[in-house]
Amino acid sequence: MYAACAVKYSLAVPCYNEGAGLPGLLRRLKALSVEREDVEIILVDNGSSDATVRLVQNAPDDNRAIVPVRVERNQGYGYGVLQGLRAARGEFLGWTHADMQTDPADALRALRILERESTPERVYLKGARYARPFADRFFTVGMSALESLLFLCPLWDINAQPNIFHRSFYERWSNPPHDFSLDLYAYATAAGFGLKIMRFPVLFSDREHGLSHWNVNLRARMKFIRRTLEFSVRLRREWNACKS
Repeated sequence: MYAACAVKYSLAVPCYNEGAGLPGLLRRLKALSVEREDVEIILVDNGSSDATVRLVQNAPDDNRAIVPVRVERNQGYGYGVLQGLRAARGEFLGWTHADMQTDPADALRALRILERESTPERVYLKGARYARPFADRFFTVGMSALESLLFLCPLWDINAQPNIFHRSFYERWSNPPHDFSLDLYAYATAAGFGLKIMRFPVLFSDREHGLSHWNVNLRARMKFIRRTLEFSVRLRREWNACKS
């Protein structure tokens, strides 16, 4: 493992029953760590019940940049991300998905963008997906419009990856959610704190293995919408209470 002072960027990657695709992900993560030695990858086994458990624990044997984290019981996507961030040592933190629909190498592109900024600690950097199916884009536009109206600021393509930010921003978080609303929480909170929101294009590909854990049918999407809007209203009320 790297010395603590050498870690500039920590990337959390939550994995839930990704055993089939994890060998391919590990190859990409190794290429990422070879390019930059100041990056650590927090690989989170988020309560999996398949080969993910073994692969995550053995990953450091082949890639010294990987820090394995085990969540015994799955408590949501956001919980896995938060456990990864909790273990992180970098000055800059972030996360991305394990399904490789967006390339982990996008995180290095993001880091290079941040390093060109004069005040990177005041920047929240997020991917902006392209080459997505029409139905997915339609769904995203609708959710983005609703959230932007609710929070009175532009919040577009909320679940795009990766998310990159300075540790000081993370240390100001209060009661972040444990489900997929974490993407919205971080994005909206960055806007609320007045951080400079920057987006950069990332290619969005098909999953190489397995199925989405939420985007499987209309019923699942409706459940996702309901839970997201419920959280959004609650978060907006908390904002109003803090300002009053």
